Amino acid sequence: MTLIAEPKSMQFEQPLPLRSGASVRGYDLAYETYGTLNADKSNAVLVCHALNASHHVAGVYPGQDNSEGWWDTMIGPGKPVDTDRFFVIGVNNLGSCFGSTGPMHRNPDTGKVYGADFPVVTVEDWVDAQARLLDRLGIAQLAAVMGGSLGGMQALSWTLQYPDRVRHAAVIASAPNLTAENIAFNEVARRAIVTDPDFHGGHFYEHGVVPQRGLRIARMIGHITYLSDDVMNEKFGRQLRSGLDIRYTTQDIEFQIESYLRYQGDKFSEYFDANTYLLITRALDYFDPASRHDGNLSKALAAATARFLLVSFTTDWRFSPKRSREIVKALLENRRNCSYAEIDAPHGHDAFLLDDPRYMSVVRAWFDRIAAEFQA
Repeated sequence: MTLIAEPKSMQFEQPLPLRSGASVRGYDLAYETYGTLNADKSNAVLVCHALNASHHVAGVYPGQDNSEGWWDTMIGPGKPVDTDRFFVIGVNNLGSCFGSTGPMHRNPDTGKVYGADFPVVTVEDWVDAQARLLDRLGIAQLAAVMGGSLGGMQALSWTLQYPDRVRHAAVIASAPNLTAENIAFNEVARRAIVTDPDFHGGHFYEHGVVPQRGLRIARMIGHITYLSDDVMNEKFGRQLRSGLDIRYTTQDIEFQIESYLRYQGDKFSEYFDANTYLLITRALDYFDPASRHDGNLSKALAAATARFLLVSFTTDWRFSPKRSREIVKALLENRRNCSYAEIDAPHGHDAFLLDDPRYMSVVRAWFDRIAAEFQA
């Protein structure tokens, strides 16, 4: 059965205090829901999205080709997160460019487009905004919160900010903070954007232009980190784009992998907002719950009471299994209920989005146990 998605929006007038000391008021949050909330509202699952995703988690939009949600392999009728049993909620983060209020929208206090003046947001701020939306939906406690990559960081933060509101948390292909190497990749991508002549200090909307060159390079850098060396070699190897003859050029495309990266960059630059990219990558950089506990992750996770599932992938070098095991160790030190699966998959970081049968079976079994709790 095809799951039909319906975009929704909810407005919040009350200011949302941010960790930076700033606040945002008069903002909208775009969201979608799938399935039916049961009578005692005990079957709600919140799905948190990663960098370039949105609230469109599952299903399709009627009459639109290729409109499947970004985690449609995972969520839907009969799927690991079964919408015949669970009420699933996807929320677009504040500062994004897919419907929630962000840099492309007008500041209600000035009447002008935010642009570069949109305040810096953190993972914790996003969780606070999501909690407000759940309040409006009348959901006091989640059966589960889940996410991959940056979404996994939000899921982890939920268990620390609102421990009484989360019974289970799935943290997939994620980490307790970014390594210096990861921060470095984000910084290079940001420099590509801010040094684009069309960036105009983040106020490019006023000039009627888009810093597409910077966005292309940022996406190319990011995409390299999402794939494993094995996958790139298998898909492209050293194949030349124009056949067998080397053209001896330093500026044109020679290899198939170059063509692929440029295609990905071009596509990304047509739909993603440059200021949003800066905001989201900085939120990634800032996330570090252990920093408030002298770097002690075990102390940081002591506040969590949820039951956890952590999943990592062997070829994911951006969020390596080592980082997931750090979280597992800290949870076990606090005697928390924790399941861990390390999937031997060749796809790199993108594996969390793919339909690997072992991965899907782990998640399905975990959610089967959750469903048994409220169906008993």
